[in-house]
Amino acid sequence: MVKDTLDKMDIENSAGNSVADDSVVEQIAAHYEAIIRLIGEDPTREGLVKTPVRAAKALLFAAGGYRKSTSEIVNGAVFTHEGSRMIIVRDIEFYSFCEHHILPFFGIISIGYIPDGKIIGLSKVARIVDMFARRLQVQERLTEQVCAELQKILSAKGVIARCTAEHLCMKMRGVEKQQSVTTTLDYNGIFATDPTLRHEFLSSI
Repeated sequence: MVKDTLDKMDIENSAGNSVADDSVVEQIAAHYEAIIRLIGEDPTREGLVKTPVRAAKALLFAAGGYRKSTSEIVNGAVFTHEGSRMIIVRDIEFYSFCEHHILPFFGIISIGYIPDGKIIGLSKVARIVDMFARRLQVQERLTEQVCAELQKILSAKGVIARCTAEHLCMKMRGVEKQQSVTTTLDYNGIFATDPTLRHEFLSSI
């Protein structure tokens, strides 16, 4: 049934870009069909006939970070800059999956860095966040990875990131605490040794 449905649907994401070849979508869809049966539903009923393929495509899109690389994202968009003041890109929204329950968590991350002769295109910062967010993740690692990757790309004097997120694994299961929000902070370089700079960043966001 999955293959027949797949033949009738375009293997594209919402932006019209191919997310994977047909065989990968078909394999994931087959697992979704089995899961639908195991939870007690009928995957052949009208509303669910195309669901396994749709879900497979959605998952591949949401986990697209595994098919991205920093070199592909940056693509030469690092430029010479003589200034040495803090640069902040704030409130970058992201969507990710908790690696423990494969339920979504989502929020915003704000990033600051102090250049040491190089700056990066602003949109690239957001794309780097997406690359790491669109994987199975924990918020703590996501925050650290963004900091470390920008430091690696720019050899900046320091990078800092503050991430705030809501986790459906805490809201719709387990402790079911609807108002819970998690904040993580990571930094390196001069931010690790100068609390005044950390305060300046946090005050700015």
